[in-house]
Amino acid sequence: MYVSKSTDAPASSSVPAPSRATIVDRLRAAGCVFAEDEAELLIDSAASPAALLAMVDRRVAGLPLEHIVGWVDFCGLRVAVDPGVFVPRRRTELLVRRAAALAVPGATVVDLACGCGAIGLAVAAIVGDVVLHAVDLEPSAVRCARRNLAALGAQVYGGDLYEPLPARLRGHVDVLVANVPYVPTGAVDLLPPEARIHEPLLALDGGADGLDVLRRVASGARDWLAPGGHLLLETSLEQADAALAALAEAGLVPALARDDDLPATVVIGRC
Repeated sequence: MYVSKSTDAPASSSVPAPSRATIVDRLRAAGCVFAEDEAELLIDSAASPAALLAMVDRRVAGLPLEHIVGWVDFCGLRVAVDPGVFVPRRRTELLVRRAAALAVPGATVVDLACGCGAIGLAVAAIVGDVVLHAVDLEPSAVRCARRNLAALGAQVYGGDLYEPLPARLRGHVDVLVANVPYVPTGAVDLLPPEARIHEPLLALDGGADGLDVLRRVASGARDWLAPGGHLLLETSLEQADAALAALAEAGLVPALARDDDLPATVVIGRC
């Protein structure tokens, strides 16, 4: 760390370290709501005063904090997030909790549209022993997920939803989890700049009503789920009825899970 949290005295360096107060002021002026917390993260993550200044400049310019420091705290885990990769949100912890509750030790778990692999990683951490497979279409996400999931021996595939999965998984997946894009196309421009500019559009845009990809996942789920297996998808409360209908149309028994504190909504389909 190159900035004292209790003094404004700079560290010994050719580039003087900015004070904590200065960093907080710059972040707050840029619109960062949690400026104090972000300042702490940047200070703790910087390798030098020069690096700290560069990190603050990038944050003020609108880059996601997680892309700057290189990781996100998700379900109590430090998960690597590379630039250009979707950043897991705290609301997705409901999806993790519900998936983990359905995954007994030894279960086969598939994480579609896995991004950095955070959901699969968190489910495995809770359950303790799962056979994990993950898929994403974005090459940068696949590379990031492979690093995050390497210690688990998980298989991470590049491709479109079910397409790259090995045929041997058909009918044998116990828990199929997917945080697919569900923002309606017309609402993408309303997202915060750090999301719509710095995260991949394919991880955000869910089509006209936001449920195009969710319907694709639901329609193929029965081919992959084991008898009694479950599909879990994150959506919004406003889209919940349409999402539940999509699960029913796909031949799954639908159910809804909600956490008003996060807030988060998950639809669940049982095979």
